[in-house]
Amino acid sequence: MSAVASAPSAEVQLAFLVKLQRLFAEGDFTATYKFALLIALADLAVELGPDDGAELVLSNRQIAERFVHLYWRHASPYGSGRSGTTPGILVQNMGAQAAVLTVIADFRVRTGTANLQQAKHLPDYDVVVSKIASTVSAQPLNYLQNFGGVTEPFIYERQGRGKVRLKRGVAYCLRRFYSLVQQLSRSHWVDHIKSNRRNQTILGDTGDLEDFLFSTSRQSLAALGVELRKLDGPHCFYCGCILNEIDVDHYIPFTLYPRDLAHNFVLAHPACNRSKSDMLAAKPHLERWLSRILKHSADLTEIGAKVGISADERAMRHVAAWAYMSAQNSGGRAWLAAAQFERVTNEYLGLFDAPN
Repeated sequence: MSAVASAPSAEVQLAFLVKLQRLFAEGDFTATYKFALLIALADLAVELGPDDGAELVLSNRQIAERFVHLYWRHASPYGSGRSGTTPGILVQNMGAQAAVLTVIADFRVRTGTANLQQAKHLPDYDVVVSKIASTVSAQPLNYLQNFGGVTEPFIYERQGRGKVRLKRGVAYCLRRFYSLVQQLSRSHWVDHIKSNRRNQTILGDTGDLEDFLFSTSRQSLAALGVELRKLDGPHCFYCGCILNEIDVDHYIPFTLYPRDLAHNFVLAHPACNRSKSDMLAAKPHLERWLSRILKHSADLTEIGAKVGISADERAMRHVAAWAYMSAQNSGGRAWLAAAQFERVTNEYLGLFDAPN
């Protein structure tokens, strides 16, 4: 029987952060691929990684599928309707347009679909993922860990055909410092696009650039709200009262895990949504949420396909367990109702092991 890997020491975690900081400061970012790779690895570490310091093996295809999700919306024009701009697809490479974007844009034009969830069922989708996997393998996976004039393989090593192995302690660090990795990658991604002179006529006022790059469109959220009301009825998930106005709320806050999954959305009163804000919800809400996604998993998957939002019950449960475990480890508190909070305890984590 193999020994259980222990969590990395504080010194190892600090060394990881120092090298990550150096990567952003000293790395050569001629395209946005490296930012996408860091986001993809962090997402996969949260959704698939262990809670200890063990290694994590990922396939190039798993990473490529995340690239499709990240770049899918980018393959549509930015700038439509903004005065003084010329709508166009944002350039994300200092040379020719990023190959990943070109592959996705060509696929969207050829198939006539803007809905990624529906696109996954089309015959050519696997070809798209395979092409992107080849690009990811040849470019960011080869060069991400080159900075300061040397190669520092502190995140992963290539393993066999089409796989990478996150080194011991890395998945733990990516989970532990997930928000920081996301924040650094996204802010540098936005800055990279803004600094490309070929984007100047497209960008104009860039106040919503980050939303365009990384958030679900308002039209998709509005359509999601309509479908969730059909599924759950006209009641606030948190207080149970009749909804006159509707907010579509991320049950696990978007600030904690900024990837939209259909299983993570609930309907809420605007007042409850504002009061909960970026906090985790308390134990009674968690119990009902876990029961709901188990009972309605197929329905939520179908809704996601209809409105173009990813759906993955297993991943969402794993993300939620990670979020509550992180809160419990840090002495965090959870939102029960307006001005009512309670500490996150081991009882919360036990809910993920209990049948719902």
